[in-house]
Amino acid sequence: WPESNWTSPQEFVILGFSGWPQGVRVLLFALLLPLYLATLAGNLLILGLALVDPALHTPMYFFLGALSAVEAAYTLVLTPRMLAGFLLPPGGQAVAPSTCAAQMGLFVALGGSECLLLASMALDRYLAICHPLYYPQLMTTSLCWGLLASCCVGGSILALGLTTAVFQLPFCRGGLVNHVFCDLPAVLVLACGNRDLQEHVLLAACLLLLVLPLIMILLSYTRVLVVILGVGDAAGRRKAFNTVASHLTVAVLHYGCATAMYARPLSSRSLEEDKLVSLIYINITPLLYPAIYTLRNRDMQGALQRVVGQRTPGL
Repeated sequence: WPESNWTSPQEFVILGFSGWPQGVRVLLFALLLPLYLATLAGNLLILGLALVDPALHTPMYFFLGALSAVEAAYTLVLTPRMLAGFLLPPGGQAVAPSTCAAQMGLFVALGGSECLLLASMALDRYLAICHPLYYPQLMTTSLCWGLLASCCVGGSILALGLTTAVFQLPFCRGGLVNHVFCDLPAVLVLACGNRDLQEHVLLAACLLLLVLPLIMILLSYTRVLVVILGVGDAAGRRKAFNTVASHLTVAVLHYGCATAMYARPLSSRSLEEDKLVSLIYINITPLLYPAIYTLRNRDMQGALQRVVGQRTPGL
């Protein structure tokens, strides 16, 4: 496009699945709304139990509660607007550029914070199992809050940098965002001018935030598994193994989806395929996290029974 024809759109239009038949969109809404409510309820339940039950006032459940809070906020940023899009008339949802930038920034900030939180959880389990004698002195309350603050600040700085890098470009290809939200690649393809810098920044951020922490997590849990198999009785090994398996499953799901979605150049991706895949990582994957932590975790099950028992003393 010649520079003389570059114009920034006054609004962006999130197309979503507006081109699909209305019956299919209504069916998707009916299927995905219960999943969203279950995801939100599950994360809020974990957060509530981690706050109110004294037995869960440990570093592991501190980070688990923080992770659930981030997940709840993540779904609130993306899912309601996506669900509303299924019921709106064809043509997509019009949003102001500032709204689009805010949604992108919040999505990146929350996703980045979650990546760093998973790494912090791996560090906590590594210290607890591999250095149990020094664990109480090392993983103090102040260190937990410091790690949580670092995760949030790191995700926010990343979001500010990426969002600024994308929205400083002119958008001369119109404002039709072929996605269910203002995702980075879907907005970046609308930009004109030299997009190499922005794309390189995106790939570098993926390397720093996805690949390196995942390597650290895998190495930490590998060391943890070696220690678990070598010491302790069968019951202790089983409990520790179940905890590590839950954490590792969530980490692989999160990092795997994120790496598959964002660690690719624009030239090798299909926005239509990305849009379909987004239905999985927005609706299905977040639902698995509370299910994994609550169904496989006896401490969470015990805390839930104690809370329910306190509220129903006659039963």
